[in-house]
Amino acid sequence: MNENIDTTDPTATTEDAAVTFADLGLPPALLDAVTEIGFVTPSPIQEKAIPALLNGEDVIGVAQTGTGKTAAFGLPMLAHTDPSSTATQGLVLAPTRELAMQVGDAIQDFARNMPGVRVLSIYGGSPYGPQEKALERGVQIVVGTPGRVIDHLKRGNLRLGDLQTLVLDEADEMLRMGFAEDVDEILGFVPEEKRMALFSATMPPAIKRVADEHMPSAVSVAVARQSTTVTSVEQSYAVVPFKHKTGALTRVIETSDADAAIVFVRTRSAAEEVGTALVGRGIVAATISGDVAQKERERIVGRLREGSLDVLVATDVAARGLDVERIGLVVNFDVPGEPEAYVHRIGRTGRAGRTGKAITFVAPHERRKLKNIERVTRQELTEVQVPTPLDVSRHKMQRVLGEVQTRLDAGRLSLYHELISEHLESTNISAEQLAAVLGAMVVGDDGPRRDDEEFTGASFRDQGRDRDRANRGDRGSRDGGPRDRSRGPRTTSPGFTSYRISVGRNHGVRPQAVVGAIAGEGGLNGKDVGKIDIFPSFSLVELRNGVSEDQLAAIGRARVAGKQMRIAEDRGPGGGKGGHRGFRGGRDRDFGGRGHDRRF
Repeated sequence: MNENIDTTDPTATTEDAAVTFADLGLPPALLDAVTEIGFVTPSPIQEKAIPALLNGEDVIGVAQTGTGKTAAFGLPMLAHTDPSSTATQGLVLAPTRELAMQVGDAIQDFARNMPGVRVLSIYGGSPYGPQEKALERGVQIVVGTPGRVIDHLKRGNLRLGDLQTLVLDEADEMLRMGFAEDVDEILGFVPEEKRMALFSATMPPAIKRVADEHMPSAVSVAVARQSTTVTSVEQSYAVVPFKHKTGALTRVIETSDADAAIVFVRTRSAAEEVGTALVGRGIVAATISGDVAQKERERIVGRLREGSLDVLVATDVAARGLDVERIGLVVNFDVPGEPEAYVHRIGRTGRAGRTGKAITFVAPHERRKLKNIERVTRQELTEVQVPTPLDVSRHKMQRVLGEVQTRLDAGRLSLYHELISEHLESTNISAEQLAAVLGAMVVGDDGPRRDDEEFTGASFRDQGRDRDRANRGDRGSRDGGPRDRSRGPRTTSPGFTSYRISVGRNHGVRPQAVVGAIAGEGGLNGKDVGKIDIFPSFSLVELRNGVSEDQLAAIGRARVAGKQMRIAEDRGPGGGKGGHRGFRGGRDRDFGGRGHDRRF
């Protein structure tokens, strides 16, 4: 490697550098895009990597997530992309489906002013059909996990003869997850003449071998990881199973004194689902993600600043450059995939000399993720309990009582004196009882409800009951997900019908693969899918009533875990139509056809 640039000075700040994105040589369309997103000063890795990649040099970056490396390779990749050609010109390999989606969203956002440029994320656990169709139409940039990329290469869906740029993102993580041979195999499909970028948090021998063999003259850039959190932010966590997250989120927001809150989720679909759920519960909320147009994003952020919007639900990509002083609360609906992302998220509050609060919802099986955040940030998060419905009512009533004197001073209360006196004379209730009832009515407390007792708290001891959440991603079953036990009595949710499908745990099937096949082939959405129970040789899934025979036939033709997903209405253990005796299934390969993608 002919150049070694070390930018690991821990005292360096963005203010120390006079360089701006306008100085990096980006084409006007990309410069306009980063300006619209809110970028002004490049991070150290962006400042060094972008010009090198624009000049056609290879780059090796030793950097963590959160240092700006996606823009460091994504912007030059787009600069070398020809929108008039539908050939795949850029390929990014990522170790996990979550990172592949995040990187794909970011690059598509950078390409907002480049009409005709399409970005596709491909990974295990999602149906092949939509990916194949997209590749057939033509995609200039592909972001994918190694296993699924190899599958498409071998099927002839993905062709790399015109590849201009190849990026290995989080190379050490790919090595740790067993993808070394896959990466080598993919490198055999790419042309000799190409630009190549490799980013890794560490540089173990196997990664150095790849660099020495394929990038002998690369520019090397190293940046320090961000490992400290904002001291003005009070940080806490609550152990919350997936199925209770929306209710818990509502209660946290309703008991907060913050002027405004931002809720972080992993994916665009989750942002829409959570935002819609909050609005349905009477909270003034809006959603921004990579799909939201810039003008709409500016309008939403403007509402947040002026006070007509209280809660913003956002993905990490969409929240770039967001700086609103009113934000006093950050809720991590999902544990961030990387500690650096956690630091960036909670940095949205506690600004301009203010204090802020951040609470992270941790599922019972995610203790290790929490400990990793605490280790990297060198700060222990405080465990708190989710507010109860009574806490919500108490908070609302205290707020009302705080306004009593102001309303009393305003006068014109004689009408209410008369009506209350008449009511007390005509009934046997006391003045205290009447005041309590009126208070309950003011805060919207209609009395005990079943959902009042749904969730009062959880602990890491409950991790076995909630482990499926990691496999399901942002989508969960309504009852806590697949249960690893013999089938017992099962109650179908109101408005749903239970169906039996012919794939189960022994075939390597996972919940998100079932949901993906149902949504992709049957034309349904997440709200149409209820509880999912996965058993050794079959699975049970609830579908909302009204699914047509044509939709069921289409779902039954889908393949999951390499096996046709035959579907029939469930008639109970061992019997009748849909009974598991009618299904036979041996061991198939994992749902993506690649063993490694089973991790995603």
